Amino acid sequence: MGKSEFSATGVGIMRRLRSLTRAGQVRVADGRLALLTSCGRVIDSAPAREVRVERPWFGSDDQAVIAFNDTRYRLRLGGPAAAASAPHVSPVRRLREAVGQARGVG
Repeated sequence: MGKSEFSATGVGIMRRLRSLTRAGQVRVADGRLALLTSCGRVIDSAPAREVRVERPWFGSDDQAVIAFNDTRYRLRLGGPAAAASAPHVSPVRRLREAVGQARGVG
């Protein structure tokens, strides 16, 4: 993967109060962020410059709220795969940095 690329599996993805998947994927590559089901079907995607990554007011360190295409998604990025890849860096922080680099900000 390139410097601005990010990939996480086993991600819980919710829209409003509805769970879309408990084992989805988040990918940042080629300047785009994509949310995928565990089977690889695209839930939603957008250019990185249109994506906002935020921390929820209430929630654990492994949760993020992303907004794009007039839709907000809540992600639970924690799990064994995230902990094994970089145990000392928050997966939310890595996602935020990857989106910033894909935008050309960071």
